[in-house]
Amino acid sequence: MATQVMMNTHPAASPVVPVQAVLTDDSETVLRFAAEALSAGMATALVTLVEIRGGAARAIGAQMAVREDGYYCGFVSGGCIEHAAACEALDVIASGQDRLVKYGEGSPWFDIVLPCGGGITLAIHKLRSVQPVLAVLNALALRQSACLSWCATSRQLHSMPGRKTEGWHDGGYRVCYQPKVRVIVAGGALEGQTTALLAKATGYDVQVLDGLNPLKLSHLIDRNTAVVLLYHDSERELPILQHALAASPFYIGALGSTRTHGKRVRKLQQLGWSEADIARIHAPVGIFPKARDAHSLALSILAHIAAVRQSTLAESEV
Repeated sequence: MATQVMMNTHPAASPVVPVQAVLTDDSETVLRFAAEALSAGMATALVTLVEIRGGAARAIGAQMAVREDGYYCGFVSGGCIEHAAACEALDVIASGQDRLVKYGEGSPWFDIVLPCGGGITLAIHKLRSVQPVLAVLNALALRQSACLSWCATSRQLHSMPGRKTEGWHDGGYRVCYQPKVRVIVAGGALEGQTTALLAKATGYDVQVLDGLNPLKLSHLIDRNTAVVLLYHDSERELPILQHALAASPFYIGALGSTRTHGKRVRKLQQLGWSEADIARIHAPVGIFPKARDAHSLALSILAHIAAVRQSTLAESEV
């Protein structure tokens, strides 16, 4: 599909020099940058990675937003072609003609070689309305999935609710967006504080549970949530663990040794929880064993959350 509407032209000389405004690869931040620019009356283009040939630094669907004054944010590579892509986007803004551009392997141009040795194709679209972008941002604010679908022939962008399959569909390209991962940290004064701080630095939506509030807990947990239980007292852990099991978080992790988890399992069985329910608990919590100091434990937990999240998203696309 990526061979259609193919245009490969060097950007025309322009007095506008691209400047990176925000150092981020967060898709929600990129969309917000575009929406704010459009709302301020500035023409803006959205650059989307739609094809990879060989290796690439970013995943399919990575995006940049480029304003008419040259300021941009986002990444579609490891940083080696963003300036060139922004120049192409400025041409699209000026001409009003969307285009597909190839870089690296498979491109007719030899002046830009990707360090990974592969090639990529970018779809560059001049945003003609802020509404589709705002619709996605509003959905994400409500912790709902949403998509943007670009039609190559009509040069239109449409928003779609829910999670769909990404990629080329009916002559257009679809990108899907997920709400931020929410990490609920409960228990463990030092371990909990350290895990919460590192999770915030990672960009997660962090909620620290100080005391049991079932109504608040039930309201916070959704399918984009990870629940981390760091109690040293199994009795204090139990009510929150049962609330997590009754909900649909993608991750439940609990502190404790293998022996401690065995006791936890037996208690949950006595309370009527099924083997399938209990199997959802990752315990001992974390991606590598015997992480005992708070910082190593926090790193282990968050690495595990990221790995499970990636696996969960991949499974939902099958």
